[in-house]
Amino acid sequence: MWQTDDGKEGISASMSTQWMKQAMEYRQMVDVLMSDRDHADIVLHGGQVVNVLTAEIYKADVAIKGKYVLMVGDAASLIGPNTITVDVRGKTLSPGFMDSHMHFESSMLTITEFSRLSIPSGTTTLIADPHEIGNALGPVGMKAMAEEASLVPNHVSLVVPSLTPDCPGLETAGYDVSSKDMEELLNYPNVIGIGELQGFSNAAHVFRNTPEIVTDLLASSTYARSIGKIVDGNAPELFGAELAAHIIAAGGKCSCHETTTKEECVEKLRQGVYVFMREGSTQRNMAECIRAVTEEKLDSRRCILATDDMVAEDLEKLGHMNEIVKRTIAEGVDPAVAIQMVTINPATYFGFQDRGVLSPGMLADIAVIDDLNEMTVEAVFLEGKLVASQGELLIELPEYTYPESVKNSVKRKPLVEEDLVIKTVDQEPMVRCIGLIPDQNLSESFEFTLRAQQGVVLPDVKQDVLEIACIERYGRNGSIGKAFVQGFGLEQGAFAESVAHDTHNIMVVGTNLKDMVTAVNHVIEMGGGISVVKNGRVIDDMRLPVGGLITDELNGHEVSQKIASLEKTVKDQLGCKVHAPFMHLSFLALSTSPKWKITDQGLIDVNNFTILPPVVE
Repeated sequence: MWQTDDGKEGISASMSTQWMKQAMEYRQMVDVLMSDRDHADIVLHGGQVVNVLTAEIYKADVAIKGKYVLMVGDAASLIGPNTITVDVRGKTLSPGFMDSHMHFESSMLTITEFSRLSIPSGTTTLIADPHEIGNALGPVGMKAMAEEASLVPNHVSLVVPSLTPDCPGLETAGYDVSSKDMEELLNYPNVIGIGELQGFSNAAHVFRNTPEIVTDLLASSTYARSIGKIVDGNAPELFGAELAAHIIAAGGKCSCHETTTKEECVEKLRQGVYVFMREGSTQRNMAECIRAVTEEKLDSRRCILATDDMVAEDLEKLGHMNEIVKRTIAEGVDPAVAIQMVTINPATYFGFQDRGVLSPGMLADIAVIDDLNEMTVEAVFLEGKLVASQGELLIELPEYTYPESVKNSVKRKPLVEEDLVIKTVDQEPMVRCIGLIPDQNLSESFEFTLRAQQGVVLPDVKQDVLEIACIERYGRNGSIGKAFVQGFGLEQGAFAESVAHDTHNIMVVGTNLKDMVTAVNHVIEMGGGISVVKNGRVIDDMRLPVGGLITDELNGHEVSQKIASLEKTVKDQLGCKVHAPFMHLSFLALSTSPKWKITDQGLIDVNNFTILPPVVE
């Protein structure tokens, strides 16, 4: 036993050091509040506080002791000679923001560099799904990411995939994750649960065609629930019995970040789903989902804002969750309610009992907002420490070196033009064509008449019908899927990347086979990355050595600049008409999202769980 100041017995020595330390910190706060022996370390004085418990905004001070909120209210009596008093009159104080579903790999940034860009905008908690590096490298990649997460000053937790690839038989991943991996992964530090259940997104077809997947997912989710972990859902366009089955597969409680219509949002909220209203760089569904609240007047407590995928340039120029809250307010949502969607709502879902609210004993993660409607973040406190001001990070971030085991993931031989040929016996064949939908990961399904030359189907730039291919890169089977796509608007050249949701084989789109092959072979030569080709010559590129997905060679600002440069090259030199072309290309491999997609196995009819020939016979 240890003794308190008055000599009485205190906390049992058998308690862990962590909890003993917290008990002592809490005792110190009680002493400050109940006596005049000590004072607050910091008092943020005269601001407007967002009370996410009551959805109110009113004038109050916030007093901080150590890393905790000491009191919210009139803190004049807590100010002593050593207290730092900060005048925040005219400012709004909010709990730090949370991004409840995101992928570091989509930004091509390490956790450290993503944190560097996101902390100054008020984001203090990140829940990341390492689904991408999990598909590419399996546990070794996810563990490396969890290790980096333990070093950064913000709160970063992981929810790991329980199945890779998402559609066995329809695509090839670098590693096949299943329930056999769950005990090891779910008990690894910084892992708080299972990520999106994409393997049961297409519930009816999975149940009919691959029922063994349902059994395996249930084994994973029930184990996760048994040890107090969460399980995220993934239920695009699911209603009624299919939605109910999906919820049960997740263990009876789940989220969904794939909701794209008001009707879906209403149905899911009524069924108890936490709807992660997605608003990222290329997938923007919040404005449609929020209509369930603004028009149908449903309770917003299970509405949560998330980005899913953000590119570095948007993080740097627009902001992070503050920008998403701003857009939500612009849709007619009360600012306090919008802020609930990035604070207390996700904290409730994930079971975070130490954050998400400005109240006594909670971590002092605070965003100081200059303009509430514009969500301009002036300063950020993380566990009671000022870490950012005026958009600039004030602290040094630790360095993490990714091991060689997560590099050199591209293990296939270079291509020749014959590998990408789509053959036909017709002079004017009818072909199946994926229709790109800007700002969505959904796609359309079209048919076009093209021209053939010597039995080879040719792309048609005038119709904006280009060839697209997905090339297996892990050396497991060497397969190549080929089809056509409309929506990029390329006038010449090709570009390729080792980023292809979610199995992350090599994707390429182009106007001619020579440039497409050159682009793919350069990605292979780099060991992963992005390649832009025109007239048989590489005109721009970027290496992604970590799993073929992330660069550890550039900082966040440099990645932002490089991606902007690559996008400008694709636009100016190749004539591309869609913004964020690399992210749009990568989502055309997402085999769980309707309607047609492309994997290394071929053109996928997502709704019917089948592989289609690119030429209509």
